[in-house]
Amino acid sequence: MGKLSQGFVEALKALVGSPHVSTAAAVREQHGHDESMHRCQPPDAVVWPQNVEQVSQLAALCYGHGVPIIPFGTGTGVEGGVCAVQGGVCINLTHMDRILELNPDDFSVVVEPGVTRKALNAHLRDSGLWFPVDPGADASLCGMVATGASGTNAVHYGTMRDNVLNLEVVLPDGRLLHTAGPGRYFRKSAAGYNLTGLFVGSEGTLGLITAATLRLHPAPEAMVAATCAFPSIQAAVDSTVHILQAAVPVARIEFLDDVMMDACNRYSKLNCRVAPTLFLEFHGSEQALAEQVQRTEEITQHNGAYHFSWAKNAEERSRLWAARHNAWYAALSLRPGSKGYSTDVCVPISRLPEILVQTKEDLKASGLTGTITGHVGDGNFHCILLVDPEDPEELLRVKAFAEQLGRRALALHGTCTGEHGIGLGKRQLLQEEVGAVGMETMRQLKAMLDPRGLMNPGKVL
Repeated sequence: MGKLSQGFVEALKALVGSPHVSTAAAVREQHGHDESMHRCQPPDAVVWPQNVEQVSQLAALCYGHGVPIIPFGTGTGVEGGVCAVQGGVCINLTHMDRILELNPDDFSVVVEPGVTRKALNAHLRDSGLWFPVDPGADASLCGMVATGASGTNAVHYGTMRDNVLNLEVVLPDGRLLHTAGPGRYFRKSAAGYNLTGLFVGSEGTLGLITAATLRLHPAPEAMVAATCAFPSIQAAVDSTVHILQAAVPVARIEFLDDVMMDACNRYSKLNCRVAPTLFLEFHGSEQALAEQVQRTEEITQHNGAYHFSWAKNAEERSRLWAARHNAWYAALSLRPGSKGYSTDVCVPISRLPEILVQTKEDLKASGLTGTITGHVGDGNFHCILLVDPEDPEELLRVKAFAEQLGRRALALHGTCTGEHGIGLGKRQLLQEEVGAVGMETMRQLKAMLDPRGLMNPGKVL
């Protein structure tokens, strides 16, 4: 039970019911880490509230007793954002999993924090609408809000920052905030500060998100996907830049290096050429798709592409994108028993060829086993590094490589994280990215909303 008194644990049980509170070691351990390599002490208790009123009461109780609060969704983050560095209470929001309100004529939906992106799209299947933001994992939508998540569709549909209309947030002391006003779901506003934007990407450090109003999109009339192999990383990324410069409305454009392509072939039973490769997808009418495909093929051929392989039926497309979403597990299979460490930087599109070519050279020079993959349509890419967590020297090399990559991105006017967040591991890089005044402003905002510093302590700042 750690630092919590028996009386405090009984107070938790009185609020949510005994079955919804656990101090068991195995349960606490499970909630003390995410998919990252960051490891630290677990929380002192795990609580499953059933509604927003209970979340508010739990926050007020914890805050009144000086007990840290750690929000928890599906645990699929990769920056250590759920680690309980000071112990405290982990509030697992997965039991709150209702779709509260669907407004199809206004292209919006209100979801509780336990609703995952796949569950939402299954619910929307017959509505002609969908929610396109798609990180690799089947993450909870409010967790995706908290981390500012993104995915393969971001080049066309935007990230979570572009698709959140309103948030219901329980502040650290238990008060309830509606960031755009209760029940509102307008597309634009010039009314006051952008409180919704403040909480998107806040990583649980400012409050607990208990409902999100999300922007939906019309499901495309038709889709077509393709793979295209290239003689070099430079040729593949030059093609990406040229496709975007030609204003081809590509919905997805993903890069996989030769090592990643080899791993995906083996893991997902693909038969693609082992070479730097682009995965592409186009959405629209049949006529528009034909034009987009033709223009893209011309651009890639101009850059020396080997050949296009089109996936026009739904089954082929699903297989292709399942392979892309399983790239993390494909990479891990290259070195059984290893752990994965995923980097995540984003640079202006024009600097992408330069940083990717340099990163490939750095990866070879480091002696580490790793792959490069990314959402290159918006300048965002990852290295998945495979490491033996029991080898301190190798861990140091991974850390040095990740920091060097982050600083290289900053030097090219980019960011140290395009979508994973800061969490535990990138706090120093955040300081270098936003500067002293930026950090001080963030600390002042944190101190105003969370004066006791109890919301997910040790993260971001």
